[in-house]
Amino acid sequence: MAQALRSTRVLTADGLAPATLIVDGEKIAAVCPWNETADAVRRHDFGDLLLLPGLVESHVHINDPGRDWEGFDTATRAAASGGVTTVVDMPLNCVPETINVEALEAKRAAASGKAWVDWATWGGVVRGNAAELPALIKSGVSGFKCFLIHSGIDGFCWVDECELRLALDKIRGMGLPLLVHAEVAGSVEAASESLHRNGANWQQYSTYLASRPDAAEVEAIRLLIRLAEEFQTPVHVVHLSSARALPLLVDARNRGVPITVETCVHYLWFNAEEIPDGATEYKCAPPIRRSENRERLWQALKGGLIDMVVTDHSPCPPAMKRREEGRWDLAWGGISSLGLALSVMWTAMRQRGYQIPEAAECIAKWMSARPARLAGFLGQKGTLAVGADADIAIFDPDAAWTVVESDLHFRHKISPYLGAHLCGRVRETWLRGQPVLPSDQIAISPRGREQVRT
Repeated sequence: MAQALRSTRVLTADGLAPATLIVDGEKIAAVCPWNETADAVRRHDFGDLLLLPGLVESHVHINDPGRDWEGFDTATRAAASGGVTTVVDMPLNCVPETINVEALEAKRAAASGKAWVDWATWGGVVRGNAAELPALIKSGVSGFKCFLIHSGIDGFCWVDECELRLALDKIRGMGLPLLVHAEVAGSVEAASESLHRNGANWQQYSTYLASRPDAAEVEAIRLLIRLAEEFQTPVHVVHLSSARALPLLVDARNRGVPITVETCVHYLWFNAEEIPDGATEYKCAPPIRRSENRERLWQALKGGLIDMVVTDHSPCPPAMKRREEGRWDLAWGGISSLGLALSVMWTAMRQRGYQIPEAAECIAKWMSARPARLAGFLGQKGTLAVGADADIAIFDPDAAWTVVESDLHFRHKISPYLGAHLCGRVRETWLRGQPVLPSDQIAISPRGREQVRT
C-alpha cells in the first residue's frame, strides 16, 4: 500500500513548499500539492516540520571489520539519529584495509545484517596497490581515498606524486573520484621537529596547531590541482581546514580543473581560540584553525567554492585520546560527531542570519545532493524527487536542546560537542519508505544495504 507523507514545509525540487510525498514501496512515486493524496494510502501528517532529503555522509570511519573502535551497528544507528540515510566508509581504519577485493568482501561480510542505514565504501590507494584498482572498480567501490602524509595506520601507506600518477592512470576515464588527505609530510615534519627541539609544551593547543601549518595544505592542494588538470580525472580534497588554499581553488575552478572540495562541521563550528589546552577530544588533522579562518570557510561555502560539508566521524577508544596526559602529540586524531551534524550546521547557519527556506536548501545541497553525486548516487539518494529512494529526514527547526551522552549513539561517548546548545533536531528518519528513527519504530532487524555506484 502506498503512503502519503505531508507537511507545510517539504523541500521539493522547486524549493520549500507545502507538499505531499507519495511513497510506493521504497521509492518516491509522486510529489503532490499538500491537499492531494492518492486513494487508499496510509497518511502521515507532519504538520509544520521540515521534510528534508536524507543526508548522505560521504566521510565516515566505521572501522569494521577488525577494530573495536566503532562498528556498522553503532555507526549506522548514530547516523539514523541525525537524519543520515547513507554513509560512505573510509578504507583505512579496518583490518584488513580496503585496498583489494578480498578486503572489500570482508567489509561486506562485517556489514551484513548490521547496518541501520544504507552504506557504501571507498577503496584505498596505497603504495604498491595500483594493480588492484581496476578489480575494486568492477566490484563497486564509489571511488578511492589516499593520504599524502602518514595516515596513523601503518597498513595504509601514504603515497607520493609517483604513486598518485600510477593511481590516476588506472582510474582515468572511469568517472570515479580520487579523494585525498591534502597535507604534505615535509611541512608537518619540519614544524613538529622544530617544536620538539625547542621544548614546546604539547599540552597547549597552540603547539599542536603550529605543528600542522597551513603550508602543508596549500602545497598539497597545489600538487592535486596540477595532477587533476593533467589527467582530467576528478580529484576531491577531503576535510579542507585552511582558508589559505582558497585562492588556488578559485583559480583552478576558473580554468575548469575537475577538482571538488569538502570541509567539516567542526571547522565551521569550533575555533582555535576557544579550545582548552589538553582537551584532546578536539584533535583532528588538519587541525581546527582560528576564528578568522573559520569565517573565510563559511564565505567559500556560501559562494560555492566549497562543495559540501561532512563529519569525518573518526572515533577511537577513550584511552587513545590520552585525556589524562592532555598531550596533543600523543593522542589519536579524530572527532566523533555522527548524528549531530545537521543540528550543528542548522544552529550555526541560524546564528549567521540564514532564514529557514535558504537554510533548508543549503543543507540539502551541502549535505545530501552533492555528497550523493560524489559517491555516484545522484538521483537515487539525496533528493526528494520522483524515482528517488524515499529517504527522508523529518526535522524540527525550532527544537532547542543540549548535547548529552545519551544523545551520542556511536560506540564511545567522546565528543567535543558534549554540552553544545543546539537549535533544530531530527524527529524521524525514513529509509527507503520505512522509519528507522525514533527507536520505538525501528524494525526488528536492520535493513540498510550496500549501495553500488551507478
